[in-house]
Amino acid sequence: MLKHTINPIALRAARSGRGPFSLVRHVGRTTGTVFETPLILAEVPQGFVAELTYGENVSWYRNVVAAHGRCTIIRGGATFAIDRMDRLETAAGMRAFGAPRNLILRLLRRREFRLLHVAGR
Repeated sequence: MLKHTINPIALRAARSGRGPFSLVRHVGRTTGTVFETPLILAEVPQGFVAELTYGENVSWYRNVVAAHGRCTIIRGGATFAIDRMDRLETAAGMRAFGAPRNLILRLLRRREFRLLHVAGR
């Protein structure tokens, strides 16, 4: 459902550099096709923090894991090469998003966060 409703709007917002969305550009693990997935990411000194709203069984996440943590983030018109992805403690993930977003994440009982490291940081 999201693929055909919210995602097209989020893709346009992310590509324009406005709004809360970033794009994760990743390569399909079986097709080799390049995909762009809109996500809300928190920027931290090492890179970006992603909250896994739908868990580890989503295509973008599985594709990045298959690519050994490599993907590209497009945020505000800038492009960032990601060279690895690590699990992040829940408390650190919550802190990365800051108030009031971390309050919403707590209310929704979100616990799964990943740190996407920008190459060279």
